[in-house]
This record gives sequence, structure tokens and C-alpha cells, in this order.
Amino acid sequence: MPELLDTTAGSVTIRVLAVIVVFLVSPLVVGQLEHKAMAHMQGRMGPMYAGGYHGWAQLVADAVKFVQKEEVIPAAADRWVYRIAPAVSLVPYMVAMSVIPLSATIVAADAEASLLFVLAASAVGIVGTLMAGWASASKYSLLGAMRSAAQLLSYEVPVVLAAGSVAMAAGSLSLTAIVDAWQPWWLLWQAPAAFVFFAAGLAEIQRSPFDMPIADTELVVGPYTEYGGLRFALFLFVEYAGMVLLSGMTSVLFLGGWRGPFSDQLGPLWTLVKIGLLAFVIIWIRVSWPRLREDQLQRFAWVVLVPVALLQLVITSVVVVLR
Repeated sequence: MPELLDTTAGSVTIRVLAVIVVFLVSPLVVGQLEHKAMAHMQGRMGPMYAGGYHGWAQLVADAVKFVQKEEVIPAAADRWVYRIAPAVSLVPYMVAMSVIPLSATIVAADAEASLLFVLAASAVGIVGTLMAGWASASKYSLLGAMRSAAQLLSYEVPVVLAAGSVAMAAGSLSLTAIVDAWQPWWLLWQAPAAFVFFAAGLAEIQRSPFDMPIADTELVVGPYTEYGGLRFALFLFVEYAGMVLLSGMTSVLFLGGWRGPFSDQLGPLWTLVKIGLLAFVIIWIRVSWPRLREDQLQRFAWVVLVPVALLQLVITSVVVVLR
């Protein structure tokens, strides 16, 4: 609970630094995991060679590649907006990560409405995508950015409804309080909400099978078509940060966060393990599931996810009133 947290200046500084380190390291780990998992699942040999054993230096090789790439800015681009767009996309995820608890006492900043804070902060990231598409002075980039915005607006509704079901069941908008109220039987009771939240979250971070706005077969990486070098690498980092954030929120809302055997001693480890497993599921889905068409994307949101989320919200409200 929030009152358990040490609010001294030194403790707050340590917690903030810890969250920043986790935020910077975990997307890199997820990116490396994706390289290796896809290499095994699809028989890709390239990521298994760099550095010798199991391609351990692939991440280093990718970093060197991006650093060495020449940055070419379109002549008609809005240079100031073009340059800051990657940072605008990245900062909201970093801010949202600050309120996700690793345990009852390890969280940078716990607030009474931390769930709403995460939902609001993560939605701001689309502004960076729109800036990238507009500033690139390319019709492909602009089309990709507009499709990204339309996709986010469509899938924000089921995400909020699914999260609202859990908040109603727990009686709080605090992520820490939600984990405290979590019970194992929620795995069945809130399973429809978990499915809606996870599927809609994949669409919001534009991961397969909902990656139409950046599909190289359609729009040549969409809003990021004119980007290269480190700025393009930042957009890749944003994608992996979105995977970590989605996995972290799913873990906290539906899987009990740090709850597990010996949670008093191993609480943070349980949270990280659950985040890692969910990130692996996201990668698995990318490997095995075909991309949807744009009409299928919108139909899935409004015909499937929204009705299921609304029904789950009604069921949760009835259970809360009767218990």
C-alpha cells in the first residue's frame, strides 16, 4: 500500500534510479529475446552467429550498426519536429513505468490513481508518431501516422473498459492496492478482461498481428519511413518499451504482480518473471499469427473486444454489489 513506502528524499531517489535502470535495460533484454526466440522458431541462422556462442553479441552488433548509419533528413522535412519525435514517443513510456510496482515497497511513485496515470501517459505516445509522420514530408509517413492514430483511438476503448473491470473488482485505482486485493480465482473470473486488455494492448503498441501502420509490405515502415540511424533505433526501443509496459500492466492487473510463493522475499522476482513470460508470448504471437487486414482490425475492436469488455464490466459490477 502507498503508506508502506518510505518517502524520504534518499529513498525516492533510489527508487527513481532503479526504475530508470529497469526501464533502460528491460527493452534491450526483450529485444535480444526476440532475436533469439524468432531465430529458433523460424530457423533464422543470422542472429545465432555474432560473437560465437548462441550469438551473444547480436545486440552489440545491432547497436554498432545503428551508430554507423548515416542520418538522412528529407529536404522538405520540419527538422525541429523531425528530430524530437522519437523522444516524444519514448518519454510517456518512461513516465508510465515509474508507477508500476515490482513489489509492495519497490515502486518509484505510487499514487491513488496510478492505473489512470498509466493509461493516460501511454496514450500520449501517439503524439510522437504523429509528429514523425507529419514532419517527414512523405505521404507514406503521413498515412502510416494517421493509421496509427486511428488504431490507437479504436483500441483505447476496450483497454480502458478491461482495466476498469479489474479496478472495480479491487475497489481501487492504485496498482499496488489492486495487487493486494488480487485473488487466484481472478484468473478465471477476470479472464475475459485479461484477453481484451492484452489483445487491445498489442494493437496499441502496433505489434503483430496488429502492425498494419508499420507493415513494410504496405507502407514501408509507415511513420518511420524517413528515419534512419539512432533515431530509427529509438523508435525500435519504443516498441520494446511498449512490450515491457504491456507485460507489466497485464502482470499487475491480472496475474497478481509480485504475488506468489515466498512473495515476501521473492516478490520483485515474481513480477519480472511474469513480465518476461508475457513478453515471450508477444514474440510467439508475432511468429505464429498472420497480419490482419485493416477492416478486420476495426471489426475485431468494435464487434469483439468492446462487447466482451462491456459484458465483463456488467458481470463484475453485479458480483461487487452482491458480495
